[in-house]
Amino acid sequence: MRVDWVLLDEAGLRSVRVGDLVSAEAGGMPTYRVMSMKDGRAWLRDIQSAADRISPLGCFHWKASAGVD
Repeated sequence: MRVDWVLLDEAGLRSVRVGDLVSAEAGGMPTYRVMSMKDGRAWLRDIQSAADRISPLGCFHWKASAGVD
C-alpha cells in the first residue's frame, strides 16, 4: 500500500475522523485505522497485526492523505 502523509498540527488533529489512517511517523510503522473517537482519545486498529489499542490523538503526528492506494 502506498500512502502519502500529511503532518498533523493542532488544527489537523481536529480533522481526524473515523476511518482515517494515522501514524506517529510518516512512512513509519505501525499505522493505525481510527475506529472510534471520544474525549481526545482514539480507538485504533493496527493495520498490520489487527491489534486494537486506545491512545490519545496527540500521540500521532501524521494522517494519510486522501490518495491512499
